Amino acid sequence: MTATLGTLAWLFAVVAFGAIIPIVPTGAAVSGAAALAFHEHHPVLIVFVIAAGAAAAYVGDLVMYAMCRVGGEKLAKRLRWLRDEEHLVSVKEKLQEKQIPVLLVSRLIPGGRVPVLLAAAFLGMPWRTFVVANAPACALWSTVYAGIGVAGGSIFPEPWEGVVAAVLVILIVNQTISWISKRREARAAEANTSGAGA
Repeated sequence: MTATLGTLAWLFAVVAFGAIIPIVPTGAAVSGAAALAFHEHHPVLIVFVIAAGAAAAYVGDLVMYAMCRVGGEKLAKRLRWLRDEEHLVSVKEKLQEKQIPVLLVSRLIPGGRVPVLLAAAFLGMPWRTFVVANAPACALWSTVYAGIGVAGGSIFPEPWEGVVAAVLVILIVNQTISWISKRREARAAEANTSGAGA
């Protein structure tokens, strides 16, 4: 039981830290913990993994949101959260149209959470709206990544194999989506350049 609590505490710390400093693969951490929990043959442990992952993501998002509300774009640039100002403009437009759906989906798209969070903070989205909308987004995110971990754990007989498989799947999916997004942005930029030159 102590080992389980220690693992959940580490998961919480890693995911919360990764939500604030987005260099840690938080989805892979949740998937790996879920794969390990699956091999313990106690379904309740998987629920605890989902809860710990969601709570940590929520706390990390609140800290990052508060920092952006207080420090603004200047702080976001200094911390290297804000890298693509043109993309931020389009995210702000989407967020003004549909706040709740955009917040919900942003956590599931690799690289989507930070721009949406920044846009929400810079637009001055009310705290109440962000706090309420971000809770189900974090729960959904944690459930999806835990599901990937459980799938990896169920395929392989050894716990470490399930963890490695889950982490690899997360990394491959993230890289693929990131590559597709960059290709789309490059095509859109090309189209805008050729349209302007015509």
